[in-house]
Amino acid sequence: MNKLGRGHREKVQQFMTITGASEKVSIQSLKASDWHMEGAFDVFYSQPQPKSSYTDMRHLEELYNKYKDPYADMIMADGISLLCTDLQVDPQDIVMLVVSWHMKAATMCEFSKQEFVGGLQALGIDSLEKFRERLPFMRSELKDEQKFREIYIFAFGWAKEKGQKSLALDTAIGMWQLLFAEKQWPFVDHWCQFLQAKHNKAISRDTWSQLLEFARTVGPALSNYDSEGAWPYLIDEFVEYLTETGVIQKDLLNDWSQKR
Repeated sequence: MNKLGRGHREKVQQFMTITGASEKVSIQSLKASDWHMEGAFDVFYSQPQPKSSYTDMRHLEELYNKYKDPYADMIMADGISLLCTDLQVDPQDIVMLVVSWHMKAATMCEFSKQEFVGGLQALGIDSLEKFRERLPFMRSELKDEQKFREIYIFAFGWAKEKGQKSLALDTAIGMWQLLFAEKQWPFVDHWCQFLQAKHNKAISRDTWSQLLEFARTVGPALSNYDSEGAWPYLIDEFVEYLTETGVIQKDLLNDWSQKR
């Protein structure tokens, strides 16, 4: 790395810190993207990842028992709060959603023994130190388009109440604000305000899934929004709400529709 200029060296160090990749792999990824960091992430995540390093089951058992609920064979909310304290992360930090996704957790604020031990084993983690070291990598996974989509879809089932088909509105709004803060979707606050003012009901899985597609494919001026498309009625009503409240100019939307 000594042959690289200062700017390139700093990028390599940053890339290694975020992804956990080796110096060689980091340089290869950055060179392949002409030293653009976002492009380098795309290159890195498109490659097959090496299998996780060896983990010591005895250490995993000790970790699980440290956080296990005293009255149930599970890690519950208090144990997860303690885990977050030990990891030096806020329980509301989105990286804990990524952790739950890796563990294939069925329910928010709960880890079964199989979920916790199996998830950490797959990540090559058997100590708090390794756990902390892997957090930047897990946070960086949100930058990968496909992984973000998988985490987003996972979040619906993870966050809803047991036995319910839909997601409580307040919970859905909290999750959208958390997830779309990463994607910087410009309409997230308007969407949440619209739901509270006009909908005030639980959110279906279809609406949850389709909103990500809407946010991903429809531009910030809604210039490529198709009112005849197969969007859920709630999204169509949201577009009307944006024009009614003056967020989007109705005449521009009409002009574009007439050109189709």
